[in-house]
Amino acid sequence: MKAVLFIAITIIVFLLMMKLHKRFTYPFLMPIVTSTIVLVVGLLIFNIPFEDYMEGGQYIQHLLGPAVVALAYPLYNQRELVMKYKYTIVSGILIAMISGLISVFVMLKLFKLDPDLILTSLPKSLTTPVAMQVSQSIGGIPPLTAVLVMIAGFVGAIFGPLVYKIGKIISPISRGISMGSASHGVGISKLQDYGEEDLSIGSISMGLSAVIGAVICPIFVFIFF
Repeated sequence: MKAVLFIAITIIVFLLMMKLHKRFTYPFLMPIVTSTIVLVVGLLIFNIPFEDYMEGGQYIQHLLGPAVVALAYPLYNQRELVMKYKYTIVSGILIAMISGLISVFVMLKLFKLDPDLILTSLPKSLTTPVAMQVSQSIGGIPPLTAVLVMIAGFVGAIFGPLVYKIGKIISPISRGISMGSASHGVGISKLQDYGEEDLSIGSISMGLSAVIGAVICPIFVFIFF
Protein backbone atom coordinates (compact mmCIF):
# COMPACT_ATOMS: atom_id res chain seq x y z
CA MET A 1 0.00 0.00 0.00
CA LYS A 2 2.82 2.36 0.90
CA ALA A 3 4.55 1.65 -2.41
CA VAL A 4 1.38 2.44 -4.39
CA LEU A 5 0.93 5.69 -2.43
CA PHE A 6 4.43 6.96 -3.22
CA ILE A 7 4.14 5.96 -6.89
CA ALA A 8 0.86 7.89 -7.12
CA ILE A 9 2.34 10.93 -5.38
CA THR A 10 5.34 10.94 -7.71
CA ILE A 11 3.17 10.73 -10.83
CA ILE A 12 0.80 13.45 -9.59
CA VAL A 13 3.68 15.78 -8.73
CA PHE A 14 5.26 15.22 -12.15
CA LEU A 15 1.98 15.87 -14.00
CA LEU A 16 1.46 19.09 -12.03
CA MET A 17 4.99 20.22 -12.81
CA MET A 18 4.39 19.45 -16.51
CA LYS A 19 1.37 21.75 -16.45
CA LEU A 20 3.44 24.42 -14.74
CA HIS A 21 6.14 24.12 -17.40
CA LYS A 22 3.63 24.35 -20.23
CA ARG A 23 2.30 27.58 -18.77
CA PHE A 24 5.68 29.07 -17.89
CA THR A 25 8.27 27.66 -20.31
CA TYR A 26 11.37 28.69 -18.38
CA PRO A 27 14.27 26.20 -18.50
CA PHE A 28 14.58 26.10 -14.70
CA LEU A 29 10.93 24.95 -14.49
CA MET A 30 11.60 21.70 -16.33
CA PRO A 31 9.34 19.00 -14.82
CA ILE A 32 12.21 16.64 -14.03
CA VAL A 33 13.95 19.39 -12.04
CA THR A 34 10.93 20.84 -10.24
CA SER A 35 9.47 17.39 -9.50
CA THR A 36 12.71 16.31 -7.86
CA ILE A 37 12.84 19.45 -5.74
CA VAL A 38 9.19 19.16 -4.65
CA LEU A 39 9.59 15.48 -3.72
CA VAL A 40 12.81 16.06 -1.78
CA VAL A 41 11.31 19.01 0.12
CA GLY A 42 8.21 16.93 0.84
CA LEU A 43 10.28 14.08 2.27
CA LEU A 44 12.18 16.50 4.48
CA ILE A 45 9.11 18.39 5.72
CA PHE A 46 7.16 15.25 6.59
CA ASN A 47 10.29 13.47 7.87
CA ILE A 48 9.80 10.50 5.55
CA PRO A 49 12.85 8.21 5.29
CA PHE A 50 14.23 7.81 1.78
CA GLU A 51 14.02 4.04 2.19
CA ASP A 52 10.24 4.32 2.70
CA TYR A 53 9.85 6.43 -0.42
CA MET A 54 11.92 3.98 -2.47
CA GLU A 55 9.46 1.19 -1.68
CA GLY A 56 7.47 2.79 -4.48
CA GLY A 57 10.24 4.77 -6.13
CA GLN A 58 12.15 1.63 -7.04
CA TYR A 59 9.44 0.64 -9.52
CA ILE A 60 9.71 4.01 -11.24
CA GLN A 61 13.48 3.65 -11.24
CA HIS A 62 13.16 0.31 -13.03
CA LEU A 63 11.47 2.14 -15.90
CA LEU A 64 14.69 4.03 -16.63
CA GLY A 65 15.96 1.17 -18.78
CA PRO A 66 12.86 0.98 -21.02
CA ALA A 67 12.81 4.79 -21.21
CA VAL A 68 16.37 4.83 -22.57
CA VAL A 69 15.50 2.05 -25.05
CA ALA A 70 12.49 4.09 -26.19
CA LEU A 71 14.90 6.79 -27.35
CA ALA A 72 15.81 4.41 -30.17
CA TYR A 73 12.52 5.26 -31.88
CA PRO A 74 13.36 8.87 -32.85
CA LEU A 75 16.89 7.65 -33.59
CA TYR A 76 15.47 5.14 -36.08
CA ASN A 77 13.33 7.82 -37.70
CA GLN A 78 16.38 10.02 -38.18
CA ARG A 79 18.81 7.25 -39.19
CA GLU A 80 19.63 8.90 -42.52
CA LEU A 81 20.62 12.11 -40.73
CA VAL A 82 22.77 10.15 -38.27
CA MET A 83 24.58 8.29 -41.04
CA LYS A 84 25.11 11.48 -43.01
CA TYR A 85 26.86 13.19 -40.09
CA LYS A 86 28.41 10.10 -38.46
CA TYR A 87 31.98 11.43 -38.55
CA THR A 88 30.91 14.81 -37.21
CA ILE A 89 29.01 13.13 -34.37
CA VAL A 90 31.82 10.78 -33.35
CA SER A 91 34.53 13.46 -33.52
CA GLY A 92 32.32 15.92 -31.63
CA ILE A 93 31.68 13.42 -28.84
CA LEU A 94 35.37 12.54 -28.63
CA ILE A 95 36.35 16.20 -28.30
CA ALA A 96 33.58 16.76 -25.74
CA MET A 97 34.77 13.86 -23.59
CA ILE A 98 38.43 14.89 -23.64
CA SER A 99 37.72 18.59 -22.99
CA GLY A 100 35.31 17.64 -20.19
CA LEU A 101 37.90 15.49 -18.44
CA ILE A 102 40.60 18.13 -18.77
CA SER A 103 38.40 20.98 -17.55
CA VAL A 104 37.18 19.07 -14.49
CA PHE A 105 40.68 17.86 -13.65
CA VAL A 106 42.27 21.31 -13.96
CA MET A 107 39.52 23.11 -12.05
CA LEU A 108 39.51 20.70 -9.14
CA LYS A 109 43.30 20.68 -9.04
CA LEU A 110 43.27 24.48 -8.75
CA PHE A 111 40.90 24.17 -5.78
CA LYS A 112 43.30 21.58 -4.30
CA LEU A 113 40.63 18.96 -3.69
CA ASP A 114 41.52 15.47 -2.55
CA PRO A 115 42.41 12.98 -5.31
CA ASP A 116 39.42 10.82 -4.32
CA LEU A 117 37.03 13.68 -5.06
CA ILE A 118 38.72 14.41 -8.38
CA LEU A 119 38.43 10.76 -9.41
CA THR A 120 34.79 10.79 -8.31
CA SER A 121 34.04 13.83 -10.48
CA LEU A 122 35.69 12.72 -13.73
CA PRO A 123 32.84 10.44 -14.97
CA LYS A 124 30.13 13.05 -14.23
CA SER A 125 29.09 13.41 -17.90
CA LEU A 126 28.38 9.71 -18.40
CA THR A 127 24.97 8.17 -17.86
CA THR A 128 24.49 7.03 -14.25
CA PRO A 129 25.04 3.22 -14.46
CA VAL A 130 28.20 3.62 -16.55
CA ALA A 131 29.46 6.56 -14.49
CA MET A 132 29.20 4.57 -11.25
CA GLN A 133 31.05 1.60 -12.73
CA VAL A 134 33.81 3.83 -14.11
CA SER A 135 34.05 5.69 -10.80
CA GLN A 136 34.52 2.44 -8.94
CA SER A 137 37.14 1.19 -11.38
CA ILE A 138 39.29 4.34 -11.09
CA GLY A 139 39.05 4.65 -7.30
CA GLY A 140 36.24 7.18 -6.98
CA ILE A 141 33.13 7.14 -4.78
CA PRO A 142 30.26 5.73 -6.90
CA PRO A 143 27.28 7.09 -4.86
CA LEU A 144 28.75 10.60 -4.96
CA THR A 145 29.43 10.21 -8.67
CA ALA A 146 25.73 9.44 -9.17
CA VAL A 147 24.84 12.73 -7.44
CA LEU A 148 27.29 14.65 -9.65
CA VAL A 149 25.81 12.98 -12.74
CA MET A 150 22.36 14.26 -11.76
CA ILE A 151 23.73 17.74 -11.13
CA ALA A 152 25.42 17.74 -14.55
CA GLY A 153 22.11 16.73 -16.11
CA PHE A 154 20.14 19.45 -14.34
CA VAL A 155 22.72 22.13 -15.16
CA GLY A 156 22.71 21.18 -18.84
CA ALA A 157 18.93 21.05 -19.04
CA ILE A 158 18.54 24.44 -17.34
CA PHE A 159 21.39 26.43 -18.84
CA GLY A 160 21.74 24.63 -22.20
CA PRO A 161 18.92 26.58 -23.89
CA LEU A 162 20.44 29.84 -22.65
CA VAL A 163 23.81 28.89 -24.15
CA TYR A 164 22.12 28.00 -27.44
CA LYS A 165 20.35 31.35 -27.48
CA ILE A 166 23.43 33.43 -26.63
CA GLY A 167 25.65 31.48 -29.04
CA LYS A 168 22.94 31.44 -31.71
CA ILE A 169 23.30 27.68 -32.01
CA ILE A 170 20.49 26.51 -34.29
CA SER A 171 21.95 23.27 -35.68
CA PRO A 172 20.24 20.09 -34.40
CA ILE A 173 23.60 18.32 -34.71
CA SER A 174 25.37 20.84 -32.46
CA ARG A 175 22.58 20.94 -29.90
CA GLY A 176 22.25 17.16 -29.81
CA ILE A 177 25.97 16.43 -29.46
CA SER A 178 26.54 19.08 -26.79
CA MET A 179 23.59 18.07 -24.64
CA GLY A 180 23.95 14.32 -25.10
CA SER A 181 27.68 14.25 -24.34
CA ALA A 182 27.52 16.63 -21.35
CA SER A 183 24.16 16.11 -19.66
CA HIS A 184 23.01 12.57 -20.65
CA GLY A 185 19.35 11.58 -20.16
CA VAL A 186 18.22 14.54 -18.07
CA GLY A 187 19.71 16.96 -20.55
CA ILE A 188 18.39 15.34 -23.70
CA SER A 189 14.87 15.34 -22.26
CA LYS A 190 15.02 19.09 -22.88
CA LEU A 191 15.80 18.47 -26.56
CA GLN A 192 12.19 17.36 -27.07
CA ASP A 193 11.36 21.07 -27.13
CA TYR A 194 13.51 21.51 -30.24
CA GLY A 195 12.38 18.54 -32.32
CA GLU A 196 13.00 14.91 -33.22
CA GLU A 197 16.31 15.60 -34.99
CA ASP A 198 17.83 17.12 -31.86
CA LEU A 199 16.49 14.28 -29.73
CA SER A 200 17.89 11.63 -32.07
CA ILE A 201 21.37 13.13 -32.14
CA GLY A 202 21.22 13.65 -28.36
CA SER A 203 20.27 9.99 -27.86
CA ILE A 204 23.11 8.59 -29.92
CA SER A 205 25.52 11.09 -28.33
CA MET A 206 24.55 9.91 -24.87
CA GLY A 207 25.11 6.28 -25.80
CA LEU A 208 28.42 6.85 -27.56
CA SER A 209 29.60 9.13 -24.76
CA ALA A 210 29.09 6.28 -22.29
CA VAL A 211 31.15 3.92 -24.46
CA ILE A 212 33.91 6.41 -25.30
CA GLY A 213 34.02 7.81 -21.77
CA ALA A 214 34.32 4.33 -20.25
CA VAL A 215 37.47 3.81 -22.34
CA ILE A 216 39.02 7.29 -22.14
CA CYS A 217 38.43 8.00 -18.45
CA PRO A 218 40.62 5.15 -17.07
CA ILE A 219 43.34 6.00 -19.61
CA PHE A 220 43.21 9.66 -18.54
CA VAL A 221 43.56 8.62 -14.89
CA PHE A 222 46.46 6.29 -15.71
CA ILE A 223 48.32 9.14 -17.46
CA PHE A 224 47.68 11.98 -15.00
CA PHE A 225 47.50 10.22 -11.60
